[in-house]
Amino acid sequence: RGVGEMLEDLGHRAESILYKVFERTRGQVNLFERFTRYDLKYPQRAECGNVHFAPNSVRDYDWGNPRPVLSLCDQWYHFPRLDGNPKLVDAHEWGGGDIRAHHRWWLHHFPHITGESDGIAWNWWQYVIDPNTVP
Repeated sequence: RGVGEMLEDLGHRAESILYKVFERTRGQVNLFERFTRYDLKYPQRAECGNVHFAPNSVRDYDWGNPRPVLSLCDQWYHFPRLDGNPKLVDAHEWGGGDIRAHHRWWLHHFPHITGESDGIAWNWWQYVIDPNTVP
């Protein structure tokens, strides 16, 4: 196993912890649910996807899919402002199918700024690194 698989393990850790962080929130205030949207499950409303599904994936591990879809993924760079316009994205955004490139791209979109809403920190990394801080 290589670095890509290590990043996948980290991604699954992050998913598990962040599902716990947001377990009591529903709808648009569940920011992790929103973050993990992908086009197959949420047509025309893709954001960053999850560890197994890029925004345009049609099956697990489909990180090399060239199909363009509209996504709000780059709005996460402006968190907490998530009100921008979607853009067309495809596998070139996250490395053209490379496991390491996709996972680094995905993890890089996590909010990591000071602040909070509804008792949840805007720095998701604090939870990933130290699960004891989960509210």
